[in-house]
Amino acid sequence: MNTDTQTLVPTLQTIREARERIGPFIHRTPVLTSSSLDALAGARVFFKCENFQKIGAFKIRGGMNAVLSLPVEGLRNGVATHSSGNHAQAIAYAAREVGTKAYIVMPRTAPEIKKKAVAGYGAEIILCEPTLQAREDTLREVVARTGAAFVHPFDDYRVIAGQATCAAELLEDVPGLEVVMAPVGGGGLLGGTALAVHYLSPGTRVIAGEPAGADDAYRSLKAGAIQANATTQTIADGLLTSLGDKTFPLIQQYVEDIITVTDEEIVAAMRLIWERMKIIIEPSCAVPFAALLKEKERFAGKKVGIILTGGNVDLGKLPF
Repeated sequence: MNTDTQTLVPTLQTIREARERIGPFIHRTPVLTSSSLDALAGARVFFKCENFQKIGAFKIRGGMNAVLSLPVEGLRNGVATHSSGNHAQAIAYAAREVGTKAYIVMPRTAPEIKKKAVAGYGAEIILCEPTLQAREDTLREVVARTGAAFVHPFDDYRVIAGQATCAAELLEDVPGLEVVMAPVGGGGLLGGTALAVHYLSPGTRVIAGEPAGADDAYRSLKAGAIQANATTQTIADGLLTSLGDKTFPLIQQYVEDIITVTDEEIVAAMRLIWERMKIIIEPSCAVPFAALLKEKERFAGKKVGIILTGGNVDLGKLPF
């Protein structure tokens, strides 16, 4: 049993333990295909549908694993985090499941649907200005006031191990994938995906998609050091955060490339999935498919797995 899940890079055993731990609380989401999208992409594409996950996003995996990994005394004063939406819902849901309080710092600009969902799970929402500094400062005040245990949205190995379970399921359901694609914001999902692929299917390449309007991960990979976002101008509201000290080394080591896409490309890919697959996805979720379509020749004829990260889109603000 790996007891030190907080300070050690998750092993295959850690990921297996996370799967077992969170299994009763999450859905094993389906993998869907579309012959018309295959024809359009020039590849065989397998979509892992985390938009059908509890809370409507993959984030429940990492949030649930982190909360369930806390010792009983660590839960006594509740849990706290900062998030623009899906991680906020994950921690609120996980706290409710284990019978403790959740304190969620959210930027005031977060989508209304996400604020409502967080409140619906019984969490206390503390609004702040939409900057990382404001989020961290507000969170520090909340933790000082409540004594709650902080669960980082992505830069936490317990969260990364939880997110890795998604790719582990995909690789089990679709053997022989040549490429696995995921979007990148803070890198919790991408880091976990890269680890799972490294352990379970080392011949498979991991390639990420990132919005051009918040391309810190792309620049960090090229520079060999974490680069901050000067701006975060993108419709992909779930991918605005910069990489962390735990996620960046995993991406450096195990991710082959990051492809950036414009908002126009993201919206076009999102629309295609709505129209052809008849499923709801949010803009951040469309980013890896947009990346595949942008560089089709790289994926021509290949067997590609794409993690569709979530479906928590504000229906009042659809971009089409």
